[in-house]
Order: sequence, then structure tokens, then C-alpha cells
Amino acid sequence: MEKLPKIGLPILILIVLSIVFISKSTVTIGSGEAGVLYKTFGGGVVTEKPPLGEGFHLVAPWNKVIVYEVRQQEVFEKMQVLSSNGLEIKLDASAWFQPDYEKLGLLHQQKGENYVNRVLLPTIRSAARSVVGRYTPEQLYSSKRDAIQKEIFEETKKIVGNQFIQLNEVLVRDVTLPPTIKEAIERKLKQEQEALEYEFRLEKARKEAERQKIDAEGKATANRILNESLTDKILREKGIQATLELSKSPNAKVVVVGSGKDGMPLILGNQ
Repeated sequence: MEKLPKIGLPILILIVLSIVFISKSTVTIGSGEAGVLYKTFGGGVVTEKPPLGEGFHLVAPWNKVIVYEVRQQEVFEKMQVLSSNGLEIKLDASAWFQPDYEKLGLLHQQKGENYVNRVLLPTIRSAARSVVGRYTPEQLYSSKRDAIQKEIFEETKKIVGNQFIQLNEVLVRDVTLPPTIKEAIERKLKQEQEALEYEFRLEKARKEAERQKIDAEGKATANRILNESLTDKILREKGIQATLELSKSPNAKVVVVGSGKDGMPLILGNQ
């Protein structure tokens, strides 16, 4: 009985050490995450193998696992850039991105956990300054927002693609011009709209005049053809037909055939 405490104590210590060992050797990686393994005695960051995926993992207690979010993320940035004529433009943009999953070890080794601030945001700012500097404030305000958005995306992607970052989209949410420039552009756009509206009214009036001219010419042609087809014999025949129809009327009248001008019948009033 006296030996039991002496035997039980080492066993207890062994159990405690086993629990600590197991707790230090297990890593659970959540949904949308991946882990970079750092081997303390085995060459540091593991870059030649894919990262640890979601779920439960056993690792040596002296090693370390750095967990990264690998889902698509969004970062916002407000910038002050210059247009082609040197005016200051405020740009509100955001980017959709995620780390390159297969190269997550290289990203951690070369850029670190703060890669968004070290790589992505500076690249977006540089690309925005380069792209906006090609356009005038008027172009930025009206018709070129989609173009600069695409160009910023292409230039940023070209750089961060070699930095183990997958860029999915760049969105230009707002372009703010100096108030005086904005008002001048709005006045110019309004004047252009009024000029277009005036041109439209003139074109509409011109087409209406052409339509009336064509209509009048058609009527004149029809009348000319009709006049040329009405001979004296046809007119006399039409007159006789009309006289015969009138003679059938119950109203009393006198019809003198052949006494009118050009031999047409004369119709006298009620008797």
C-alpha cells in the first residue's frame, strides 16, 4: 500500500504530460480557412506542400500552424489622385481578393500575415494614380468610370498576381471632383443636352416639311392624271347619268335635255 503513491505519481505526471502533448499537437482549421505549417526544427515554413485544409490535424507540439482566411474578402480604400490636367480627384474604391491557396506558404514566408497592407493596398493606390492621370475630370465624371475601373483592375492584377494574391475584381464606388469643376461640367453637359434637343426638333421639323411636300406632290400628280383622263364625252355621260338619277326623284322638276352649256341637260327647280 505504501508503494501505490510512489507508482501513482509518475503515472499521474505521465497522464498530465500526455494531455498537454495532445492539446499542443492538435489544430482545428475552420471553414474557409487554411493553415501554413511552420517546422521549428525542420526548415521553417513548409512551401513545397499544399497548406493544411479544413478540419482536425495532428502536428508536433514544437511546430506552429498559422491560419489564413482563404475565402474571397473585400478591402476598401479612399484615395486622392490627380487627373491629366493636375486637378485633385477623390476616389472611393474596393477590391475583392483572396490569397493564392496553393502558394499560401510562399505568401506567409515572403509577405507575412499583413500582406493586404504591405502589398495589395499600395498596388491599388499606384494603379489608381497611374490610370486616373490619363483622363480629364470631365471624362471621369461622365463616361469613363467603367473604363478606369477595368484599367485599375488589370494593372493591379498584373502586379499582385506575382505576389501570391488572387485579385477577383476592383470596384470604383465613387469619384468626387472639386465643387467648382463639378458645377462647370454639369453646366456644360446641360448645354450639350439642350443643343441635342434643339437639333432633334429641327430634324423633326425638316422631316415633317418633307412629308408635307411629298404629300402635296402626290395630290398634284393625282389631280393632273384625273384632269387628263376627263374628256368631254366622259363629262357629258356623267351628266346624263346624274340627270337620270334626279329624274327618278319624287320632287316635281323640269329637265331640258341638250339645252345646257356643252349640250348638258338643264334642271329647273320645283314646279
